[in-house]
Amino acid sequence: MSKVLYVHAKGGPPVGYALTRVAARSAVHLLALSELPVTVAADAGRMCASVVTRADADRGDLVDLIADRAREVGADAVVTFSEYAVVAVAEAARRLGLKGAGAAAELARDKRLMRAAWERHGVPQPRFRAVRTAAELDAAAHELSYPLLLKAAWSAGSTAHQIITTPGDVRQAWQRSRAVMEQSATLGFAELHVAGAGEDFIVEEIVTGCAEQWFDGAGWGDYVSVEGVVVDGVFRPVCLSGRMPTVAPFTERAGITPAALGAEAQERVVALARGAVEALGLENCGTHTEIKLGADGRMWVIETAARFGGAMTVPQIEEVFGLDLVGMFTDQLLDRAPAWPARALSPADAEGAAGSLVVLAVDGDGEPWGRRHVWDAAAVVRSAPLGTGSTLSVVAESSLPDGTTVPVYDPAAGANTMAGLCLLSAEVPQAVVRDFTALVDALPHILPADATEGVTA
Repeated sequence: MSKVLYVHAKGGPPVGYALTRVAARSAVHLLALSELPVTVAADAGRMCASVVTRADADRGDLVDLIADRAREVGADAVVTFSEYAVVAVAEAARRLGLKGAGAAAELARDKRLMRAAWERHGVPQPRFRAVRTAAELDAAAHELSYPLLLKAAWSAGSTAHQIITTPGDVRQAWQRSRAVMEQSATLGFAELHVAGAGEDFIVEEIVTGCAEQWFDGAGWGDYVSVEGVVVDGVFRPVCLSGRMPTVAPFTERAGITPAALGAEAQERVVALARGAVEALGLENCGTHTEIKLGADGRMWVIETAARFGGAMTVPQIEEVFGLDLVGMFTDQLLDRAPAWPARALSPADAEGAAGSLVVLAVDGDGEPWGRRHVWDAAAVVRSAPLGTGSTLSVVAESSLPDGTTVPVYDPAAGANTMAGLCLLSAEVPQAVVRDFTALVDALPHILPADATEGVTA
């Protein structure tokens, strides 16, 4: 039987979901670089041939650690679905002579290298500058047009994003973004392989989206993601996922599969994603490419990744299109030639629709809740105002324990301040948008109030 070394770190699809599907294809040995969720830890020993936890692994030794462990278990493939471990796993696979993202993996992780590659290939994107110091940010701000967005080059989940509207905002934005990256590292949301990654940033011009020219219904965000895979250097698009509008500055609130774009619009978006992915020279990996949709058909590539989309993107695709991307990718690494779609699947190919909602302590306009509440998954499922044909569940491993006070939303910390993750199934994509819009408004009335608010010791 084939053997796979599964490298777990924070981020990506829920590890319980992904691990189950890898284990269905092969004997799986788990190397955990961050603590397993409580809901998964109890089952890991049953699903895996071995479990090794190295949450204290040193960045400098990480590739050696992965490669050595793969040799010990006789792994035929090494896989990860975490943004933070992609580069290390790609390099370990190269050393072992196994299939992986390849030497270019870092270009799909470091936004500075990514943007430079796109610039060389003429891929449309916002104007940007790479910065490592406050002085470099000052200089870049004089060269670009306001408003600007400062983001960490190695971040994920919209962490450390800061909008800069005037020259007077530059220094404060720099200090806040650096502080958030330091905090994220303590929470395990940081690049695992590259030392000093928290010091690397880019600043870019903010391009203006126009969702109403792309979608027939209301409530959609002004960008989409193209989910796909690279097979021996060839990009294979799978489908498009849509979004609801972000919470300021650019924190994702909800993803919807499929994106309700017309056929011609989808073809144009996929063609742009193809150019962006091919410019990076990847070998074998999942891909997740975000594209901003502007007025009069304009588009800009925001970023791509050498892994599948995070949160519930992959489970949504399985529910709607019947494709087990995790299992198929495992087969690909093991040279089993899975049947990837011949083209990007569209709403016409879908059986229903699915979406995931990140619960943040803000209303539909992005304004903070009037008071603090505690997380209660059962109350959310029981009282969610859903339309006919819709069902809701809560992803336990991606949510706070019941009774935990919902964090105050921090615009700079982004998804680090989420309370829970909800998964919705509906008949059509627009129904997902409708139900999530209603749920966001209802959450402060559904969740219990924090009885300790205002109480001091």
